[in-house]
Amino acid sequence: MERVKFSKEFIFRASPAILYQFLSTPDCLIRWFCDQVHINGRMYTFEWNGAEEEAELIEDLENELLRFHWEDADDEREYLEFNMARSPVTGETILVITDYCDDDEVEDQKQLWETQMKALRGVTGG
Repeated sequence: MERVKFSKEFIFRASPAILYQFLSTPDCLIRWFCDQVHINGRMYTFEWNGAEEEAELIEDLENELLRFHWEDADDEREYLEFNMARSPVTGETILVITDYCDDDEVEDQKQLWETQMKALRGVTGG
């Protein structure tokens, strides 16, 4: 199965600083992304329903960008990225998520991110 890269854009009323906190800190991540998370330096151990997955934080620009590499990824070039920017026109925050999946799972993964972003909006106030 071929792996493909995809991106999806979401609009938030919350500032990049608030989103950054919800994307990078354990107390905030467990409110919308995972059941538990442990951070040891640049290593994040995420837990969902008792199963753990590890990711290394490979790029971190405060209030702008977080990029993770999943330790069990087959391809070293794959990553999960959260890129935040303030819209100069509306003042809203634009969050672009870039992720990878099998080519026959793109729509399912996009739907999963839609669901996750709905949860994130709920905890950040929009």
